[in-house]
Amino acid sequence: MAERPSTAESSPEITLEDAARRLERAVALLEGRVGELSSRAEGAAGGLFDIDRSQLAAELDQARARERELQEAGAAASDALGRAISEIRQALGGAGAG
Repeated sequence: MAERPSTAESSPEITLEDAARRLERAVALLEGRVGELSSRAEGAAGGLFDIDRSQLAAELDQARARERELQEAGAAASDALGRAISEIRQALGGAGAG
């Protein structure tokens, strides 16, 4: 004959099953909350990267403009130096030929 479990024996099983269900529910809620927070964090980080990217783009534009200015100044200095060398050669031309 199959014996029915006593109330004392079935009570821990029910409690264990209830605890397992509560634990599963808590884990599911926790996973959902972690996923939500993770998504929000990624979105916030993406916004920060957009700000950094736009700032870097502006700084790159400024650097390129400065590079053009320096190239123009370098070319002007090179032309001036070339003219000065030419004038010095002309001035020394008579002295160097003798």
